[in-house]
Amino acid sequence: MKIAICPGSFDPVTLGHLDIIERAADIFDKVIVVVASNKSKKTLFTLEERMELINRCIKNKNVSVDYHSGLLVDYAKEKGAVAIVKGLRAMSDFDYEFQQALTNKSLYPECETVFLTARGENMFLSSSMVKEVCTLGGDISSFVPEEISKDIFKRCKGDF
Repeated sequence: MKIAICPGSFDPVTLGHLDIIERAADIFDKVIVVVASNKSKKTLFTLEERMELINRCIKNKNVSVDYHSGLLVDYAKEKGAVAIVKGLRAMSDFDYEFQQALTNKSLYPECETVFLTARGENMFLSSSMVKEVCTLGGDISSFVPEEISKDIFKRCKGDF
C-alpha cells in the first residue's frame, strides 16, 4: 500500500488545499492529511477544530486526518509513508518547499516529496488571504468549502 502524507497548518482549509488532497488521493492508496501542531504559531482555529473542519470536507474514503507536532519525517517513518505531497502556487513557494524536500530526503531517503501545482483558480489562494478577506467583510464562498464557510465567518467576526 502506497501511503502519502499531506502536511499543513490548514488554518482554515481552503478549496486549494482540498484540490491537492483529492488529487493526491487519486494517486496514492492512502493519504493522511497531517495538521501541524505548532504552539508558537497563532492560529484562528485550534488543532482539534482544524481537524474537525477538514474531516467535514473530505469526500475520499482513502483520506484520513491526523496531527503531528514534531519532525514531519519522523511521522512519515512511523506511518510508512512513501511520499510527502505539497501543493505549489508560485515560484516563491517552490524555493522554500524545495529546501524542505531536500532536508526531508536527507533525513528519510525512502520518502519522496511530490509537488502538485495548484489549479489556475487557486493560484492566489491561501489561508491567510481567506482570513483577511473574511475579517474585512469580504465574500469567501469561492475560496472555502461550503461545509465550513459559516464556521470561518463566525470565527473571523469573533463569534466563538
